[in-house]
Amino acid sequence: MLGRLILLFLLTPAVELALLIQVDQLIGFWATIALIIVTGVVGSHLARREGLSTWGRLNRRLQAGDLPGEELADGVIILVAGALLITPGILTDVIGFSGLIPITRTRFRNVLMRWFQGKVDQGTMQVQFGMFGGPASDSKGVNVPPHSPGGPRRSAPDDTWEGRPQDRPNHADEPQGDENGTASSSP
Repeated sequence: MLGRLILLFLLTPAVELALLIQVDQLIGFWATIALIIVTGVVGSHLARREGLSTWGRLNRRLQAGDLPGEELADGVIILVAGALLITPGILTDVIGFSGLIPITRTRFRNVLMRWFQGKVDQGTMQVQFGMFGGPASDSKGVNVPPHSPGGPRRSAPDDTWEGRPQDRPNHADEPQGDENGTASSSP
C-alpha cells in the first residue's frame, strides 16, 4: 500500500509536469495556462451538473425503497473526477473528464463494483449495516444483531432477502408489519 501511495504522489506529478512541458512547447505558455483554467471551469460545471443529476436519482431510489448502489458508486466517481479536474494537469484532466461522461463513468462503475464485490467475496472487506457500522435496529429502534430471529436475514440457497421493508412515514397505503415481519390486517 505504501508503494502505491509513493507512486501516486511522486510519479503522477512528474508525468503531469512532463505533459505540461510538452503542451507548452506545442501551443505556448499562455495557451497552456488558459487550457488549465478552462478545463478547471468546465470540469467544475460538469461535476456539479452530473452530481446533481446523480443526487436526484439517488433520492428517487431511496423514496421508492430501493438501495441506490449504482448512484452511490456514481457519486464517488463524480467526486474523484471533480477533484482530478481542479488539479492542474493533462493526465488528471483526461481521467477526470472520463469520470464525468456517463458512458465512461458506467465502465468505471462496473470495474469499481467488480473490485468491491471481489473484496467482499474474499473476505478482505466487510459491509456493515446500521449507523456508522453499529448494530442494525428494528422498526421500534431496538438494536438487533444481523442474524437474530427479529432481524434481517438472507437465505442460503437463492440469496433472497427475507426481511421486511424499512418502515416509511406517511405511507398509510402500505400494510404495517407485526413483530414477525408479516403484514397485519389492522391499520
